Amino acid sequence: MKLTKEVVISALQHITLPNEDQNIVDSGAIKNIQLFGSDVELDVEIKNPTLQYKKKVEVDCLKAIHDHAYEKSKVKVNLIVNAPVKEKENKIKGNPIPGVKNIIAVSSGKGGVGKSTIAANLAVGLSDLGYKVGVIDADIYGPSMPIMFGLEGETPTTVNVDGKSKIKPLESYGVKLLSIGFFAQSQQAVVWRGPMASKALNQLLWDTHWGELDYLVVDLPPGTGDIHLSLVQSIPLTGAVVVSTPQHIALADAQKGVNMFRMDSIDVPVLGMIENMSYFTPEELPDNKYYIFGKEGAKGLAEQMDIDLLAEIPIVQSIREAADAGRPAILQGATAIAIELLNMAKNVVASIEKRNVALPPTSAVQTTHSKGCST
Repeated sequence: MKLTKEVVISALQHITLPNEDQNIVDSGAIKNIQLFGSDVELDVEIKNPTLQYKKKVEVDCLKAIHDHAYEKSKVKVNLIVNAPVKEKENKIKGNPIPGVKNIIAVSSGKGGVGKSTIAANLAVGLSDLGYKVGVIDADIYGPSMPIMFGLEGETPTTVNVDGKSKIKPLESYGVKLLSIGFFAQSQQAVVWRGPMASKALNQLLWDTHWGELDYLVVDLPPGTGDIHLSLVQSIPLTGAVVVSTPQHIALADAQKGVNMFRMDSIDVPVLGMIENMSYFTPEELPDNKYYIFGKEGAKGLAEQMDIDLLAEIPIVQSIREAADAGRPAILQGATAIAIELLNMAKNVVASIEKRNVALPPTSAVQTTHSKGCST
């Protein structure tokens, strides 16, 4: 029998590849057939690039030609991989909270760096700039926001929304606040395993009537753990702010925190770093700066990791006193520290606006505010 293209095509019609409805010829996978005497060379287009699939196509072609065309043919199969292009997966999981436009996670690699103090002042600063702001105290094991906002001992009420009973956040200094601290006695230790803590966070997120918010600030526990994973799996975060001191050991943990948000499975934009306790200036020596925990540590890390340094907040006694008194230091009028903290809030707004322009609009929306805001 003379070997012709028609004979080869007839032989190849015996092949139907996995997940295909038609044989390899009728599906259009055979792009070219060349004959060199009794030798056959095929160009075959496939959609599956795996080695196992490629091998199957080669073996099937070889067997079909030997069985149905000419058993002594030398067969060469050139595979053309044309796998369908997959759209980039949106790795920000979860559904948006109704009415909430931007969600900011405030995180730290370790405890004791002033993360909650920064989160409280950031929230009040955003409110002072005219934005509608809420705070979730997700630091399940050490909730401190009720104290910082002067709401210790208070209890949220409920409100009926579309026939469902929802928690109504408390309000202080123009900020809506919800904390696990409102539901546990101040001296009571919260001893929960990870799933219980994650469930509590989900209740704070979804069982609450937040209304319309431009920004929801989430004060995370220090470190990287179940709460962080639950958060990124539950809601689409606009971005994360990482707080650290200039100390080397704190920066090492802060770097882990940044890398956590950048993991492929999480992929949350890092808006920038805030360096807390940057330096100390005594009142009697206003021109002097003492770098107790090191100098410009967060600045160096931010440059290394290609993220913004949003603020360098000094050690000031009034910040601690204000937090203990339940009135964030940003409310101290025209003092140097209040101005510094307000600039921090402005820088966060600018970073979010830049992020919302540059990245896909998972939660990129126009914010509304009642006062003028210069960023």
